[in-house]
Amino acid sequence: MLKFNNVIVAVFLLIHLLFDCRISYSQKQESSTFRVMWYNVENLFDCEDDTLKNDNEFLPSGKRAWTYSKYIEKTVRISKVIVAVGEWKSPALIGLCEVENAKCLTQLTKFSPLKKLNYRFVHHDSPDPRGIDVALLYDPTQFKLISEGVVPVVLASGHRTRDVLYIKGQTENKDTIHVFVCHWPSRLGGEKESDPKRISAAKIIRTKIDSIFVVNNKANIIVMGDFNDYPISKSLTSGLRALPFSNNCNNKNLYNLMYQMHISEKGTNKYRGEWGVLDQIIVSGNLLDSKSQMYTSLEKASIFSPDFLLEDDIKYLGKQPFRTYNGFKYQGGYSDHLPVYVDFVLKMR
Repeated sequence: MLKFNNVIVAVFLLIHLLFDCRISYSQKQESSTFRVMWYNVENLFDCEDDTLKNDNEFLPSGKRAWTYSKYIEKTVRISKVIVAVGEWKSPALIGLCEVENAKCLTQLTKFSPLKKLNYRFVHHDSPDPRGIDVALLYDPTQFKLISEGVVPVVLASGHRTRDVLYIKGQTENKDTIHVFVCHWPSRLGGEKESDPKRISAAKIIRTKIDSIFVVNNKANIIVMGDFNDYPISKSLTSGLRALPFSNNCNNKNLYNLMYQMHISEKGTNKYRGEWGVLDQIIVSGNLLDSKSQMYTSLEKASIFSPDFLLEDDIKYLGKQPFRTYNGFKYQGGYSDHLPVYVDFVLKMR
């Protein structure tokens, strides 16, 4: 309990520092940093029974003995990660997945150490039988919400899987951006057997993106998520048509900022001793053009992997993400995935 209290105190101190330092960012500048973060938080469930969802595993009487104190500690852990990624300026946008419901997001943004940062969130219940959804947190001082909705993902079998969030908004410099928040179908049953599901999801999103390009061929588009596939997988390269990063970009193409991470054998998740980049941020070509009002570069895309998010991998050696559970054994970690983030430069008008 003492260790847990120390974590809370540390997070509150960090947030107070961050909150105070915001004053310097409110002054007019020639440019500003706009940080976008993605994080699979690994089963952020409340501990109450929802009769419409298969959440029995995460109840006090369930297999994981998921209690209120564990739930609250989980939100504190997530808060710590977000603050640490933000450094001296909180991330403008934070995509999340494996969130059970809006109640969990309210707890995270209003009653955890994050409350000082005044994040708002976008969430829609999706048809996932376990009740794990995607969500977007946004800082209203850095991002003005224009519209929100979902892109339904109906597979060839007729089965509807997790929806994709689609958010449209404006940055501080009045640039419009389109944001897609994804959690594609898992590899349950085998990679090849489940490939068609992720390819279907990719094609549905690409169709929506192409409709945006018809209206504006220089649209600023960000696609982020846990794709349950790697940057070289068919769902990303053929379905979504996300290309490797390039210095000569076409505005109507999508470019995967995590492609180089995969080539370098880095990863956000470790499976049977192998690291893989399942968590990715993909952008439209206009966001890679330094002449644009909002732009980024490969050097500004990172996997966040501080020591506190890692533990020793006893079986396969090296390190692995410090997750909440090891099997069914509670160990009070953070997640089985590492966060990723990208910095954009905003040219202030």
